[in-house]
Amino acid sequence: MKTASKFFTAICLALTLSGQVLYAADSKKAKAHADMVWIGPGEFAMGSEDPTTLAPGMCGGHEKMRDARPVHRVYVNGFWMDKTEVTNEQFLAFVKATNYKTVAEIAPTKEEFPTAPVQNLVAGSTVFTPTPRAVPLNNMFQWWRYQHGADWKHPEGPGSSIKGREKYPVVQVAYEDAEAYARWAGKRLPTEAEWEYAARGGLQGKTYSWGDQFKPGGKWMANIYQGSFPVSDSGQDGYKGLAPVAKFPANKYGLYDMAGNVWEWCSDWYRADYYASLAAAGNVSRNPQGPEKPFDPAEPGVKKRVHRGGSFLCTDQYCTRYMVGTRGKGEVKTAANHLGFRCVSNN
Repeated sequence: MKTASKFFTAICLALTLSGQVLYAADSKKAKAHADMVWIGPGEFAMGSEDPTTLAPGMCGGHEKMRDARPVHRVYVNGFWMDKTEVTNEQFLAFVKATNYKTVAEIAPTKEEFPTAPVQNLVAGSTVFTPTPRAVPLNNMFQWWRYQHGADWKHPEGPGSSIKGREKYPVVQVAYEDAEAYARWAGKRLPTEAEWEYAARGGLQGKTYSWGDQFKPGGKWMANIYQGSFPVSDSGQDGYKGLAPVAKFPANKYGLYDMAGNVWEWCSDWYRADYYASLAAAGNVSRNPQGPEKPFDPAEPGVKKRVHRGGSFLCTDQYCTRYMVGTRGKGEVKTAANHLGFRCVSNN
């Protein structure tokens, strides 16, 4: 009886300890996923119709965006995704833990940017600057400048700060900065296919992440540019420039700001003809990871990754890439004050 009692006690103790371990593991996983949502596996039509063919009032803009076609079928496995873009306070925690220095905080070299003026080979980044008057929209260098001292802590340069902007998306992060944060957080950057699948929120073939109407019921659904671009953002949507995260309605998966606010890095290399190559295979593409090498015919020698989602600078006057199936691109070492990211995880 005594032996049986000891055996029973040992079994109970083992079960209790096992339960404690499982509870601790579950608690750790729950904590890791606290600011994420689960996106179940599925298949969808990836890409965008020609925006210039949209009906009046649907805000398609004047760009044909050929790199977003042909529309093709894609399947993705399930994954977790951050509900919002990574914020300043989250990025600050990463920097404090690792003493990480972003690309913008380190002076570039002539080897990295052989065509850059010598005076620009100092730490800094690109900043949007409104023009004093209306200008032709065929030269973006009229409203972008390389600002010495601009980085994630000083998004517009010396004198600017993230104080009081803890809940704003972190900006001025180059691709490797976003990737470094993701590794530290035990996550990764999304593939372009994962990003679009999540952004669609289960809605098939829609123009925007919320549906087909640009302003359903007269309500602004994303932080984009109103007024005269690039002279003045009138802020009709409630914000002139960048907005804190989660100030606009979430999509049907519970994800915020999948259109507008800041562009988001994806892990894929950018190729203008990539969709054509996938479509030519004739099958449903399963978990595409992007092309093996980058190529942008507009800048053949520049290594670019995909951007998704558009930003607070998108407008039907110039750029309508808040449309869910459209694409952006960026040189991997280049950051800007309208460019951020969010992470995904398979664990």
